[in-house]
Amino acid sequence: MTVGCAERFKAELKDLLYKQRPEMVETVAWAASNGDRSENADYHYGKRRLRQIDGRIRFIQKRLEAAQIIDPVAQQARAGDRVLFGCTVTVENEAGEDKIFSIVGVDEIDLPKGHVSWVSPIGKALLGNREGDLVSFRTPGGMEELEIVKVEYRALE
Repeated sequence: MTVGCAERFKAELKDLLYKQRPEMVETVAWAASNGDRSENADYHYGKRRLRQIDGRIRFIQKRLEAAQIIDPVAQQARAGDRVLFGCTVTVENEAGEDKIFSIVGVDEIDLPKGHVSWVSPIGKALLGNREGDLVSFRTPGGMEELEIVKVEYRALE
């Protein structure tokens, strides 16, 4: 994952651990103090929400533990002129239109921003290639061919 994704995960984890979870624990304690829990909607909702928060906390912690965090700017020294993880690639399709894609991790996919996963068909096709190379990959509409116009390593939004 990129540095930006790791920072977003850490911020979310901090919010869950130190804000949302304590507030929900307080709500559940208040609801439990109201007596009969069998028909207490606040209590049941609070317990369900606590389970969701705890599940998200575990998910983020496991992702961060297993993650290899890569800074796209620092990646350029290793990559040279090849497309590697974290790269921003400008491509030209068969119709002559330019598109910009950034190769990111599976937790960072954002198609409107052009962030595609390194395991997606287009991500796999681009990896390891250089400016001027033609890459082909399968889409639901059939095979598509792109020419790599520009390879750059920059901080991702």
